[in-house]
Amino acid sequence: MEFLELKKIWDKSPHNAFTDLIRFGDYLYCTFREADEHMSMDGKLRVIKSKDGKRWSSVALLGFDGGDVRDGKFSITPKNELMLNAGVRLVEVKSNHKIESVTWLSVDGKKWSEVFTCPTGLGTWRWSTTWHEKIAYSIGYTEKDKLGCLYSTKDGKKWKIVKDKLFPTKNSSWSESSIVFLENGDLYVLLRRDSQSYTSALGFSKFPYNEWSWSDLNVPIGGPKMIYVEKHNRFLAAVRLYGNKSARTSLCWIDEKKDELHEVLTLPSGGDTSYAGMVYEEDILWISYYSSHEGKTSIYLAKVRI
Repeated sequence: MEFLELKKIWDKSPHNAFTDLIRFGDYLYCTFREADEHMSMDGKLRVIKSKDGKRWSSVALLGFDGGDVRDGKFSITPKNELMLNAGVRLVEVKSNHKIESVTWLSVDGKKWSEVFTCPTGLGTWRWSTTWHEKIAYSIGYTEKDKLGCLYSTKDGKKWKIVKDKLFPTKNSSWSESSIVFLENGDLYVLLRRDSQSYTSALGFSKFPYNEWSWSDLNVPIGGPKMIYVEKHNRFLAAVRLYGNKSARTSLCWIDEKKDELHEVLTLPSGGDTSYAGMVYEEDILWISYYSSHEGKTSIYLAKVRI
């Protein structure tokens, strides 16, 4: 990999974090949480866009009445709508739950729908969403989904359970995940663990995604984002790593046959960092992420040639 350039693209809020990135029409869209602090209850999702990755403009600021909005993740529906799903920490407990999963939709990236709150989202934190054969899939965790749950939707508004008791072991705190489909429908998941060994796992399943196999990657990670680089027939992940160095955001190849994750490029980062988005186009990889290595938690865009 060849590191080409880095640009700070947003730092207007006291705390700017938890990004995602997508190509929608002629523009790159980036979303992230704006708030006073990492764990403050005032988070909203900012959406910005750019044609060239250098000049960015704000197009939306999405909030949730009575909640802290976090972990915004983009996808594009079969109707060519830009979809943004997120998790909300509720200020007041609702039906014995403190969290809720929500969705917004937009036909142009500027005007956004009302927020959609499916009943299955109450008490669960559905993370990133991936579409395959006109159906979107997302993995939920925490509260009622201690063992994890794979959800699906056809419209981003109503979600149903595909597979419950999903996670590989009962006695670990599993959380964030990134879903990738191959053309033949095979499904791979990169999964974070927050207890015991803290090492990440790689999951695999075939349609209808009721039977799963899991492998331990033996490396702790945070904020997983995984894509499949078809030209090189390899999985590529952007994650937070730890180890001898301080926390950092890095690009890693994943070998699904050997169950290994290899760091190949460390991005300029440190401290409070990670939660990347990736767009791969014609050998160029755009990576959005946040970091506090320059003092203030800010949003960065890196450009890498593979």
